[in-house]
Amino acid sequence: MKKPVRAGDLTIGDLADRTGLSVSAIRFYEEKGLVHPTRNSGGQRRFMRADIRRLSFVLVAQEFGFSIAEIAEQLKLLPDGRAPTKADWTRISRQFRSHLDRRIERMKALRDKLDACIGCGCLSLKSCRLYNAGDAAARHGRGPRYLLGDQSDYLGPEE
Repeated sequence: MKKPVRAGDLTIGDLADRTGLSVSAIRFYEEKGLVHPTRNSGGQRRFMRADIRRLSFVLVAQEFGFSIAEIAEQLKLLPDGRAPTKADWTRISRQFRSHLDRRIERMKALRDKLDACIGCGCLSLKSCRLYNAGDAAARHGRGPRYLLGDQSDYLGPEE
């Protein structure tokens, strides 16, 4: 069902000017369900002024390392067809804060492990977080599993 075009809505060019995004980026975000423009009688996209804030939020969230899918999940919590209120944004902010707190803790732990790793010069494979004899870390998943916190049978307690 088509949503009615509202007076004061923005063209995609206007939205691009206000957000600093390219028109193609806005179309990409629309395709991913992050914005939901209406169409005028000529089929041209029209965006709510609130979409400026919505897309600004997308840009900030991406800077913090959130994926498009994670951002889309949060934006689904916002009302469709009206500008979000402070309470709407506060609800999302609380959830993002929780995610950010967890990421900060993981990043601190990774930083501390890397400090030890970079300084060791691989003199001790017993405490090396990168050593992965026989690709044993594969059972934990992809990536640098021991740096991410998985424990190896080979590794003793951290010093």
